[in-house]
Amino acid sequence: MQYSFYAMSHVGQVRGNNEDALAFDEALGIAVLADGMGGYNAGEVASGMAVASIKSELLSWLGTEAHGSNPAEIARGIALCVGRANHSILYAAKSNPQYAGMGTTIVAGVFKNNCLILGHVGDSRGYRWRDGVLAQITRDHSLLQERVDAGLLTPEQAAVAPGRNLLTRALGVEDGVQVELHEHEVLDGDVYLMCSDGLTDMLSDVEIANAMGLCAVLPEIALDLVAKANAAGGRDNITVLLVRARAAKGKPGLMSRLFGGP
Repeated sequence: MQYSFYAMSHVGQVRGNNEDALAFDEALGIAVLADGMGGYNAGEVASGMAVASIKSELLSWLGTEAHGSNPAEIARGIALCVGRANHSILYAAKSNPQYAGMGTTIVAGVFKNNCLILGHVGDSRGYRWRDGVLAQITRDHSLLQERVDAGLLTPEQAAVAPGRNLLTRALGVEDGVQVELHEHEVLDGDVYLMCSDGLTDMLSDVEIANAMGLCAVLPEIALDLVAKANAAGGRDNITVLLVRARAAKGKPGLMSRLFGGP
C-alpha cells in the first residue's frame, strides 16, 4: 500500500495562539497530532513536546527490523513513546511554574503495508472515509463520552451538551497514561483523517463527511474542512491531518522496462 499525506493547521477565529501541533513522516508512515491545554503558551509547549518526542522516537523504533514490521511491536512502540512524552511533559510542568497545569491530547498512527496501528489519548480524533461512508475510529476520553457509554446521554444530546471538553485522559497530568490502541485494516482508496476538537466542535460528522465526499484531493479536503470550521465560528484552533491509501503498483517486468511497456 502507498500512502500520501497532507496537513493543515489554523489558529481559528477566537484564539490568539495555536496550541495544536502535528508532524508526519511519509516514508515511514508516521502521523502525529496533538491539542495542548494550559495557561499562557503552556498548551503550545505541551503539544509541541509531545509531537516532537513521539515522532522522533517512533522513527528510531521503526528503523529496527525487529520492531518495524510487526503490528504488535509497532503498537508497543506507540505506547512506549507516548508514555515517555507524558513523563517529559509532566516533569516540565512540575519544574517550571509558567507551565504548571499544562497537558495535551494525542493521536498517533503508523501506516504499515495494509494496516494502520492507531493510538490516542484524549478527544483528538481519528476517522476513516471508505466507499462514501465516514466512520469515527477513536473513542473520546471525556466525561460526556462516559455518560454516553453509560446510557445517560445519546450521542446527539452529547454533541450539544455543556462540558464536552472535560477530559478523562491527557498527557502531562499523571505519572502514568493509558494509551488506547487499535489495529485497522487499510483498503485501497481509504482516506484517514486525524483532527483536533477545533474541527469536531464546529462541524458534525455529517458535515465532515460531506466535505470528504465533495473534494477529490487531500489539499482541497483540508482547506474545505478548515474553512467550514472557521465559518461555523472557529472557536478553537483547527488542525487536520489527512492520509490517502492507494494499492501499490507492481514493478514492471524486464521486457516492459526495456521497451517502455505499460
